[in-house]
Amino acid sequence: MLQAILFDLDGTLAHTDPIHFRVWQSMLAPYGLVFDETFYKANFSGRLNPDIVRDLLPQLSPAEGEQLSTEKEAQFRIAAADQLQPLPGLMALIAWLKRQRLLSAIVTNAPRPNAEFMIQTLRLTNLFDTVVISDDLPRGKPDPLPYQTALQRLALGPEQVVVFEDSPSGIRAAIAAGITTIGVATTYTPDELYDLGVTLAIQDFTDERLQDLGIGI
Repeated sequence: MLQAILFDLDGTLAHTDPIHFRVWQSMLAPYGLVFDETFYKANFSGRLNPDIVRDLLPQLSPAEGEQLSTEKEAQFRIAAADQLQPLPGLMALIAWLKRQRLLSAIVTNAPRPNAEFMIQTLRLTNLFDTVVISDDLPRGKPDPLPYQTALQRLALGPEQVVVFEDSPSGIRAAIAAGITTIGVATTYTPDELYDLGVTLAIQDFTDERLQDLGIGI
């Protein structure tokens, strides 16, 4: 029986990838890196910043890479401050969760300042039972550890929860943790999400097919 729903943050609770894409373009242009959305999806979406910087700018020292990441995320928060909106149907789904007395969690690869900024800006503060931030763990997505950590905090087994995810790294992490995963097609097409192994691919939380899985009104 369903006991909890776990949510990714970027691209799942809000459509943030277009903002990240533009900020990364601006930040990496001085290094001679010019890329399109296809390259972004393959090399950025859902990944941890240290991995992105190490792969694309191996000439940078760890300190330089960390500084670049910090500046990039600060620029993201400035750009997103007046653009972030909850994905359609999200607030109704959270209200349903509360009525059903189900548990909930956010599980994100976003750096802590970004996660806190987005949760506050989207007016989601105190609505989730726990927030798992990969930066606080030894390994982030696509490793299953972030989702396993959420299960441990909620004292639940993987068969008792469902995950909403939008990125390949997040989907791989959730499936590796043994959790039924629903893909949110904000950045990737439904076919791409099905190829990754999701049970259902939706555009947003208003999709009536969620009811077939016992989710929502």
